[in-house]
Amino acid sequence: MLWDMRLHIHLDDALVAELDEAVGQRQRSAYIGRAVRRLLDEDRRRMALRASLGSIEDGGHEWDDDPAAWVRQQRSDERRAG
Repeated sequence: MLWDMRLHIHLDDALVAELDEAVGQRQRSAYIGRAVRRLLDEDRRRMALRASLGSIEDGGHEWDDDPAAWVRQQRSDERRAG
């Protein structure tokens, strides 16, 4: 079972006024919850990207020397024709 938890947070008056104008006093908690969840998701993705840096060896790619030729070859490949 999930429980809601009350938190005591400090926000300056100007931020609270802006929050109230945007969502109203009765929607503060829901709005702040969505904002925190979104920021945590962003942080999680950023940490995953940082952790993956360098995990693929940079041995060059077949398109590095002549990208236009590589694209032409890909477009002419019969397996890709639709």
